[in-house]
Amino acid sequence: MEFAFSEDQRMMQEAVGEMLANECSHEALATAWETETGQVEGLWSQMAELGILGLTTPESDGGLGLGPVDLVLLLEECGRYAVPEPVSELVAVAGPLLAEVGGEVAKAWLPRMAAGDARVAVGLDVNPVVANAAAADLFLLQHGDEVHAVPASGVTLRAQESVDGGRRVDAVDWSPADTTRIASGEAGRVALAHAADRGAAAAAAELLGLGRQLIELTVEYAKGRVQFGQPIGAFQAVKHHLANAYTKLEFARAPVYHAAYALQESGESDATALAVSTAKALAGDAAHQCFRTALQCHGAIAYTYEYHAHMWMKRVLVLQRQYGDARYHRRRASGLLELGA
Repeated sequence: MEFAFSEDQRMMQEAVGEMLANECSHEALATAWETETGQVEGLWSQMAELGILGLTTPESDGGLGLGPVDLVLLLEECGRYAVPEPVSELVAVAGPLLAEVGGEVAKAWLPRMAAGDARVAVGLDVNPVVANAAAADLFLLQHGDEVHAVPASGVTLRAQESVDGGRRVDAVDWSPADTTRIASGEAGRVALAHAADRGAAAAAAELLGLGRQLIELTVEYAKGRVQFGQPIGAFQAVKHHLANAYTKLEFARAPVYHAAYALQESGESDATALAVSTAKALAGDAAHQCFRTALQCHGAIAYTYEYHAHMWMKRVLVLQRQYGDARYHRRRASGLLELGA
């Protein structure tokens, strides 16, 4: 059995990485943080042109019809470049959720989502606030075991504080109705469970990219920062901190990829849930250690607005908690292991 990504998957990752390197420079992100939306102008349409926004949309609805294994490397790149656009919410969660539920709402919205002409936000019980809600045209919202598709005109948004200027969040006030319900009962429960697992796995993939970028930023800083007549990167204490963070990050990589494979091949099962929870807990811990190492090696400058590393650090803080933090997923994994014992 081949345990490796295909050449096409790696080429797609490289193409997306090159585009994001050009469009999401440190300066572009810093500028975006000061705007009303927090997003990079023109980036959404470029992602649509590359096929990213329709990657998981069925071919019959204008997408590429690919799965989580094809997506995981691209989400890692989104984390690496701290992309402020809600890519994972749309491609990893909203698109597959609509495709799974099906019906007239899916037929109406999936082609528009794949083309970049419509934005869909998702509100699940596991996340009390909704990211990038102000720009959404449609909301997929959970009410018990029901999934509701609510147009933007049917919700009221209450802006919430966020440390991440590229990830604005809102509380969503709405009222469930028969006309907005698109799934319920066992079908709704299964669809919502899938959506939560896909969201957690997507956040884990982005956390890998965030950790990688923080390590790279810190290595470059350590090469140029001179203290006691030599670069601080020459000191063993700095080397050990960076090596430990890098090792933890690499240790989390395989579980994240395995979670994507489990989601694609196994669907809803205890094994898939265990794989996702393992990935989310390990990726969150690893990215947090990269955060702490970057902060310690840089000194206080790393968390100031004058130095761009703070944007990656704050994204780590947000994604660590999205779709359940490490404690939540460890408890979940423990329960699944006991269940299977």
